[in-house]
Amino acid sequence: MIVRRSAALLAATAVIGTVCAPAAFADESPSPSASQAFPSGLFGSTDPTYDGVWRQSLALLAQHTVGVKPAAEAVDWLTGQQCANGAFAPYRADASARCDTKTKIDTNSTAAAVQALEALGGHRSVTGDAVKWLKSVQNEDGGWGYAPGGASDANSTSVVIGALKAADIDPGDVPSKDEKTPYDALLALSVPCDEDGGGAFAFQPDKKGRLAANADATAAGVLGSLGQGLVTQTGDKAGDDASRGSAAKGSKCERGDSFTRQDAAANGAAHLTGALAKNGYLKSALAGAEDQPDHGTTADAVVALAAAGRTSETGKPLAWLEKNSGTWAAKSGPAAYAQLIFAAHATGTDPRDFGGADLVKQLGATGPAPGQDSDDSAGPADENKKKQNDEDGGVSLWWIIGVGLVGGIGVGFLISGRNKKQQP
Repeated sequence: MIVRRSAALLAATAVIGTVCAPAAFADESPSPSASQAFPSGLFGSTDPTYDGVWRQSLALLAQHTVGVKPAAEAVDWLTGQQCANGAFAPYRADASARCDTKTKIDTNSTAAAVQALEALGGHRSVTGDAVKWLKSVQNEDGGWGYAPGGASDANSTSVVIGALKAADIDPGDVPSKDEKTPYDALLALSVPCDEDGGGAFAFQPDKKGRLAANADATAAGVLGSLGQGLVTQTGDKAGDDASRGSAAKGSKCERGDSFTRQDAAANGAAHLTGALAKNGYLKSALAGAEDQPDHGTTADAVVALAAAGRTSETGKPLAWLEKNSGTWAAKSGPAAYAQLIFAAHATGTDPRDFGGADLVKQLGATGPAPGQDSDDSAGPADENKKKQNDEDGGVSLWWIIGVGLVGGIGVGFLISGRNKKQQP
């Protein structure tokens, strides 16, 4: 949940093809031009148009998780992005301007901001308005799409579940007008055991209502089904009281008349275990391109398996991430470092010695100095950001998706989206 790559591709495809669902986004965004400047309180140095609030929320949440006090200006930047109706857009360059119908508010950005600000504490007025807005745009099937009115998807529904839990609200007590809960929406996206990819979660049904297994959606779906947010605890402490330990089952896909959200989580975790068994990492499949290792989804899968009580099965993918995620994280920025910190935290691994790397320090170098306001003078963080700009000079997946969406304006309009797929 997080904004994930495979989901981003699916969401983008959906927007271009149907002109009704919002696009999601990948981990990277295009490097800014030399004359382009972003707020000093913002984490990351690349264009925040599609992921500013998302990456800021993950960065603040990750710092809090490891006991680092975020800079006040970083927190202020995030709270300042909220619209009067409680929703958040991925990025508003002029936060003083009133949000209008052209402001691309989304559920993913809003839910991520709630999780971060609830963890930090002291922002109940902000999170209360955000949760109220999220409830107001809940779909009849109980779930959420990236943008208000968009078809429900596993990633958006799961990140909203995490926000509700962070705000001390039981998602099971948030029914839609059709009396469906967020958990009902996730159950409907669990691929039946007798179908290809059985046990996994689909991002969304296709036009014919069929469900296709999606690793990113599965990682999100497992967390959502367990009532967990982006940050989860280790081992059998993970999950809420009703699901604690119930998802740590065998590899057999379970289905029946009494199929529960815990069963769906167990099936999803088993599917992830199988997908990771051979190489220790998951792959991203982009149309027309050769499959590539998907670092972000692999990190999310580690968190999901830990939440499901399958910590013994996180060793191989965690070791792969420790060895291979450095270059990816440096190019992708704050959200990527946060994902790795969440994976380390979920498994009891030291994020300050992650394969020899200090993830906490690396994340901190992408934003203002922790625990104090930064000024406009250049410092280590600024030099690190400049280095990331130089290294990330090519056209990124985010930009490609954005261009593709704009190109489809003749048949629709672009609804902005999240770090790897969908909306908030």
